[in-house]
Amino acid sequence: MPRFAELDAPADWRTVDFISDLHLQAGEPATFEAWQRYMHETPADAVFILGDLFEVWVGDDVIQSASARFETRCVAVLRATSARRAVFFMHGNRDFLVGDALATAAGITQLDDPCVLGFHSRRWLLSHGDALCLDDHDYLAFRAQVRTPEWRQSFLARPLAERQAVARTLRDASEQRKRSGAPYADVDPTTARVWLQAAGAQVLVHGHTHRPAEHDLGTGLSRVVLSDWDAAARPPRLQVLRLTPGGLQRLPLG
Repeated sequence: MPRFAELDAPADWRTVDFISDLHLQAGEPATFEAWQRYMHETPADAVFILGDLFEVWVGDDVIQSASARFETRCVAVLRATSARRAVFFMHGNRDFLVGDALATAAGITQLDDPCVLGFHSRRWLLSHGDALCLDDHDYLAFRAQVRTPEWRQSFLARPLAERQAVARTLRDASEQRKRSGAPYADVDPTTARVWLQAAGAQVLVHGHTHRPAEHDLGTGLSRVVLSDWDAAARPPRLQVLRLTPGGLQRLPLG
């Protein structure tokens, strides 16, 4: 059972947005532009990014490198948005190496996974979702290894170019798996219910699986899955999950 972090929304918040799995990268400028436009225009009091904002993140020192033009643009968007509203970031499986240096530069607040959001007398359980995909045994073994302080320290001590090469290898392997049609594990419903009951929440909001849907878990419990983003898809996948005192609403962007 994980430890559930707690965040109580200020009383004056009326609108909260959730997004995840944007997988921002220089090679997909249309998705970046859509995200930049959304971050500038959203009326939300707070934006919660529930993991995989970036396709890959190999360490905060990348923003100081000579080749970091795209990463610098991303930081600028985050910083401009956080100057007007609260922006929260939760690690995903692609950007778990985001650290304090990036958070400070961008003006964002990092969230533990999982985290309970208290909003207008209701509790909402937030997670990236990867830790709940219990049938993905190989990934969970990898996750357990790379999330240790020892692995993180060792990896970040490598030269930046070496880390970027490792990331490209992992991305290539992921793309090959996609093309092979191999099925991806989904969130384990029993564990999702256990988490919700332990957290005293009724709704789990998560990303990771790229399968936007609402799932009834029984006894008044449910999980809501965020969409990934891809502006080049037909139709484009650009979706925000918006929370107001009236409940949740999916908003496809133009």
